[in-house]
Amino acid sequence: MIRTLLISAAALALAGAATAAPKAKTPPAPVAPPAPGAPSAADWRTPDPENVLVIDTTKGRILVELSPEVAPTHVVRVKELTRTGLYDGRLFFRVIDAFMAQTGDPKDTGEGNSDKPDLAAEFSFRRGPATPFVQVADQTVAEIGFVGALPVMTQSSMLMPMTTDGKVSGWGLYCPGVAGMARGEANDSANSQFFLMRQAYPSLEKRYTAFGRVISGLDVVRAIKIGEPVVDPDKMLKVRVMADIPAAERPKVRVIDPNSAWFKAEVANVRGAMGADFTACAIKIPSEVK
Repeated sequence: MIRTLLISAAALALAGAATAAPKAKTPPAPVAPPAPGAPSAADWRTPDPENVLVIDTTKGRILVELSPEVAPTHVVRVKELTRTGLYDGRLFFRVIDAFMAQTGDPKDTGEGNSDKPDLAAEFSFRRGPATPFVQVADQTVAEIGFVGALPVMTQSSMLMPMTTDGKVSGWGLYCPGVAGMARGEANDSANSQFFLMRQAYPSLEKRYTAFGRVISGLDVVRAIKIGEPVVDPDKMLKVRVMADIPAAERPKVRVIDPNSAWFKAEVANVRGAMGADFTACAIKIPSEVK
């Protein structure tokens, strides 16, 4: 077949009948949807003050929204230790620039723990129809989305009818601002130490428990002095559960709702701009604190 086509082309050229071969038109580059405008009142949500940590540091204030749907026992532990005052004055003793800032050790060395028993790992969670999951990408065998402010990946929801509990497995994605629980060599050795991500680090996924995410103050996390160990380290001056702060002193916080029209438009804009390189870590979730 190839030889026949070559001969035909030569014959046409000799006869003077050959014409320039038509060129395939290059498809236009995809145009990203326009970025969403200012959010409306309906686009915001108010986080549950029982599940927000207010961390005042030597570099400024950080607000972390906890995710009991993803790591219930770790959320209970962090709030419990917060309310005993264990986190007050704790140093950021290990801080790596493009990685994370670690704290929560009573010894401030990385070798200490609270007097409470170690926790069983919650590297993954079970997502069911009632889980407040908002999908941003469907990879056929897996789905990427958000539970509140926390980015997660789960198995396909198509598998739910096939499991004994009607749910599928999911896990937190280690994007900037995600709060993870530190541990030793053993999986079930998390206790009091935790870290806040300065940048994305996917290799931690399904190996360390993600229990929340910074909703305000990521710039503060990234301003914390780096080092291994840190010379003259920054510290958490005071850590409180927002619900425990008197109403008159409590910061007023609102965060973009992942169920909102604004968030949907933002996802479409980011997906259009990034194409095959799309990642949930690129999606910004604005917040306002007064």
